[in-house]
Amino acid sequence: MHDDTSLTVGRVSRVLAERIRPAVHSASVPLTVESVELPGEPISPADGLALEYTETSVPSMWGPAWSTTWFRISGQVPAEWAGRRVEAVIDLGFDINMPGFQCEALAYRPDGSPVKSINPRNQWIPIAQTAHGDEPVELYLEAAANPVLLDYHPFLPTQEGDIRTSSPQPLYRLRRLDLAVFETEVFELSLDLEVLFELQAELPATSPRRMRILQAMDDALDVLDLQRIVETASDARARLAPALAAPAEASAHRISTVGHAHIDSAWLWPVRETIRKVARTTSSMTTLIEEQPEFLYGMSSAQQYAWLKEHRPEVYARVKAAVAEGRFLPLGGMWVESDTVMPSGESLVRQFSYGQRFFEREFGIRSKGVWLPDSFGYSPALPQLMRRAGFEWFFTQKISWNQQNVFPHHSFLWEGIDGSQVFTHFPSMDTYNSQLSGMEVAKASRQFKENRVSSRSIAPVGWGDGGGGTTREMTGKAQRLQNLEGSAQVVWEHPDTFFEAARAEIPNPAVWVGELYLELHRGTLTSQHATKALHRWAEQALVEAELWAATDAVRTGAEYPTAQIDRLWETVLLHEFHDILPGTSIAWVHREASEVLSRVIDEAQTIAGSARRSLAGDGDRELRFVPSSVGEGRALGAAFLEARSEPDVALAEEGDGWRLENDLVSVLISAEGLIVSAVDKASGCEAVADGRAANLFQLHQDFPNMWDAWDIDKYYRNSVDDLTGVASITASVIDGVATVVVTRAFSESTVEQTIILAPGSRTVVLRNVIDWHETEKLLKLAFPLDIQATHTEAETQFGYQSRVTHTNTSWEAAKFETSMHRFVLVREQDFGVALVNDSIYGYDTSREVSDDAVTTTVRLSLLRAPRFPDPDTDHGPHEIEIGFVIGADAEIATAEGITMNSPAAIVRGAHEVEPLISVQGQGIVVSGVKLADDGSGDVIVRLYEALGRRAAGSLSADFEHREIREVSLIEDALDDARVGGELRLRPFEVRTLRIVR
Repeated sequence: MHDDTSLTVGRVSRVLAERIRPAVHSASVPLTVESVELPGEPISPADGLALEYTETSVPSMWGPAWSTTWFRISGQVPAEWAGRRVEAVIDLGFDINMPGFQCEALAYRPDGSPVKSINPRNQWIPIAQTAHGDEPVELYLEAAANPVLLDYHPFLPTQEGDIRTSSPQPLYRLRRLDLAVFETEVFELSLDLEVLFELQAELPATSPRRMRILQAMDDALDVLDLQRIVETASDARARLAPALAAPAEASAHRISTVGHAHIDSAWLWPVRETIRKVARTTSSMTTLIEEQPEFLYGMSSAQQYAWLKEHRPEVYARVKAAVAEGRFLPLGGMWVESDTVMPSGESLVRQFSYGQRFFEREFGIRSKGVWLPDSFGYSPALPQLMRRAGFEWFFTQKISWNQQNVFPHHSFLWEGIDGSQVFTHFPSMDTYNSQLSGMEVAKASRQFKENRVSSRSIAPVGWGDGGGGTTREMTGKAQRLQNLEGSAQVVWEHPDTFFEAARAEIPNPAVWVGELYLELHRGTLTSQHATKALHRWAEQALVEAELWAATDAVRTGAEYPTAQIDRLWETVLLHEFHDILPGTSIAWVHREASEVLSRVIDEAQTIAGSARRSLAGDGDRELRFVPSSVGEGRALGAAFLEARSEPDVALAEEGDGWRLENDLVSVLISAEGLIVSAVDKASGCEAVADGRAANLFQLHQDFPNMWDAWDIDKYYRNSVDDLTGVASITASVIDGVATVVVTRAFSESTVEQTIILAPGSRTVVLRNVIDWHETEKLLKLAFPLDIQATHTEAETQFGYQSRVTHTNTSWEAAKFETSMHRFVLVREQDFGVALVNDSIYGYDTSREVSDDAVTTTVRLSLLRAPRFPDPDTDHGPHEIEIGFVIGADAEIATAEGITMNSPAAIVRGAHEVEPLISVQGQGIVVSGVKLADDGSGDVIVRLYEALGRRAAGSLSADFEHREIREVSLIEDALDDARVGGELRLRPFEVRTLRIVR
């Protein structure tokens, strides 16, 4: 017997790596290789197969960054291989082990049918399960020379992230293109040893089970002839069989596994490359489904299925057949795995509606749960939206990445801002790319927080982020781990089955209330401002296009542009993916995002403008079309403009600055262009802290420890430059509006700020045009407020979330950069200040106490300058509008935020336009008016309670209709639907009403 553990461990490790795994493919012969390099963008498989090929040697260099090379490989199976399994073994020049992060390929047969992908962890193509001998072999490889951006020199600036700046030199060297014999028994032996080797490492050092595994492995290697691996593999396996046959304990943890690849819809590659990544991965997964009878593979994102249908119909046919068999599982019910912090409420609704409609139309199914393993924090509005869209469960993993605090649950109820709850699970192995390693399996069991009351967790299994998916090695390990002593039990299982069983095990789950804040990646609220701003404006443009097109359709009988609006929404939803909207993709992605979103805005505005002109008729009178239900005016309709009744804003020099004053507020601007006083005239309250100045630009060094575009690390606060220098400053009153224009030059950048106070307004508008050319800097705009606030109230989807201003606990201290939508409100009992914006999302809060006074400082995050993955992030001009609202409560903050983001449109016409619908009730906000998705012509109205309190009111429709009936968030009929226009809403409740025509 061997009792020296370290000797056995070292022996097994070396023999596996140097003898057994290399012997999985034994005899081999080279294939003939021909190739053609495309001069531009990818082409269709049919065109690729028809190219003129020239002979290529192995080894040889190929593939400038982002190029495509087609290879034709051909040969003949040797006669002596008859009866053997034969595979093509291909190494395109792989030099990192992560699939999806360098070169990869999809193999096709001569008839154009796809086979499977080639990547660093999947280098084989099946040729013959049982060869006849002498059969010809011909395959085509569509090979993508995607550059390595993350492994060689992680987080260093690179110009390889855009085809316009990438290197023209070939990146990869062909290493191997052979026919080879696949030795099944050697492969199985490698998995037997690997599973036992990894299991023993997780067992107690001197446990009997570990000792017997070590002995079994020694016994196996004693009979394995290292010069005759193929001939002796079966004998070695026989020595391991008893150790592998020992059943798991009755109390063993149960891991529900599902194949997975988590293909980022864009990240370190452009959208066009994601389309091919999806085709490669799904080809491999359908092949694996055919070979492994118990294997299940799950893929989210209706967008990715739609890409397959459009661009790779031959792959889509295989996917659709596997879905019908219940083996390929559409998950999540969303258009993409979106960010959930920054999209508007209407956007999240459309993520669900467009996703579920696609799955139902294409596959006849609906997803029961929301699958979002990798988004960067989760909005507290989500539980209500998920439940009202018909979802039963929620899955994510990302919160395990917290820097400071360990989340206390794995299976629990998550409660949102309105009190809605959804059953939620985090995988206890802390990954969405599990390899089913012994460490992962043991971790899942060991750290599962609900072990007292539950016995199961989920493991998404496969290479992910860049695609790749599950391998035959993983399915082989899963088979061995189904019922193995000392290990958790592993079973392939649909997530719906898991969630049903897990919920049954825990009748009284723990409850987590409020946002699922990720203590990491805080910079995603600010990086790539241009993408964020255009996305915000595109969201609003589409909401307005729907409103005015619906009004025009009902009032005049005009055609509602359903197909066009659907296409535009799908484009916006794609750009909400959690590496696009957060600003963490390569330059190519964000360059294209700006171009595409600009076109969406133009098209949506054209739809809205055409409808408004149709509604107004031919005439010369100016009409004001108001697209919002908040504030005074003809909301959701149009009225003739009336002469302004408020007096001009007074502008007077005071000291070395200027005082701006209307009937509501009085504001003092210093010679440096700072706001040193802001008084609400009705209450006499001063908003700006004594001796301090608001509207102060501050510049920080911003160089996180890693993940440049993603992270802001807390130590950035340790040094700051106050940008008080002024290049020029002028003041004037134009058409009754007071303006102060301030220009500043700092570091490598400039800012021109126009400070505006209009008659009858309590909002000081700060219109900023910033020409930004910084490196590793963060620009903030600070407002030290004379307000003793215990909380800030930041808008989220369909309401707001409260966050404390203190740092009593580590959980609160970790929230040093947080999110908002259109406003953040800071208030005492009777006085408050709101900061509203048109295009930003990040802010921070701090408190200072001196001389018995409390100063609450809110700083808005305007721009960042990380250098990875885009070395020129946000360089260039930006327009950012901020509103400093003096004397605000939640109602005023909501109204001012909506008004800044959806201003009225002025149209010349002949007659006023009555709104389709009217809503009465304080705090009730209409977020969208559109025609129904089902083409019935019914009108859909979505509204919500915005102030965090109960509301009563009514909705009336000014057109002929049969009834008003509540429907689900995605317009499904409800069994217990409330009928009629009476409205009674709970705090932050969202309602969707169908007005049946």
